[in-house]
Amino acid sequence: MIDIEKHFGGVRAVEHVSVDLWPGEVVGLLGHNGAGKSCLMKILAGAMAPSSGTIRIAGKPVQFNDPNDARAVGIETIYQTLALADHLDAPANLFLGRELKTRFGNLDEAAMLKGAEEVIARLNPNFKNLRDPVSRLSGGQRQVIAIARAIYFDTRILIMDEPTAALGPSETAMVADLIRKLRAEGIGIFLVSHDMHDVFDLCDRVVVMNKGKVVGAHRIDEVTKDDVLSLIIKGELPADWSARNLETAE
Repeated sequence: MIDIEKHFGGVRAVEHVSVDLWPGEVVGLLGHNGAGKSCLMKILAGAMAPSSGTIRIAGKPVQFNDPNDARAVGIETIYQTLALADHLDAPANLFLGRELKTRFGNLDEAAMLKGAEEVIARLNPNFKNLRDPVSRLSGGQRQVIAIARAIYFDTRILIMDEPTAALGPSETAMVADLIRKLRAEGIGIFLVSHDMHDVFDLCDRVVVMNKGKVVGAHRIDEVTKDDVLSLIIKGELPADWSARNLETAE
């Protein structure tokens, strides 16, 4: 994303923002509510048009009129709410809006079940109750279904919005393992999170936004949690950051 801007009247929600993402990389995107990170990700997901700027996928410029255009080039989003239909089972949720049909035009439930079994087995081989309504499943299992739905369709870029919010410790660990598996498969992930532990545990780089601008972009081994908090709150690194990093380099 190169020099992205988004204006709402006189309000600049995103201002001259450039970020990149490589295959098999997890980039944490942080900032207070209203910092512009959600707006930036909506632009990448095709849910919002930028006022100006360029998006390139594998070096080629792209333009999105809606989320379907973004999905067509391999960009999927998992929102915090997961957007699952509680009364439907895993296969029905996975193919919701993209149902497989038989040659007679009927729903091909066998093919959808097989597809769901294959992709969910990649993520969690112990997940067996695929035919239960998702309302009966745990938070971690629901997150597995949301991720499976995202990666089934040849995803190259995955946007994850607070994927461990409201999960218990064991389910949070499960989602962290899923993210590592996706990274190992070469999927690039933007991780939007307020959880500093998740960011430092899972991310290769961190990008911090403040008042619509990128105020810091660093490899995770270049910064501490206090450094990142300073970027989030004050929009700048602590005064001693350069000296500390110079000492580390020496």
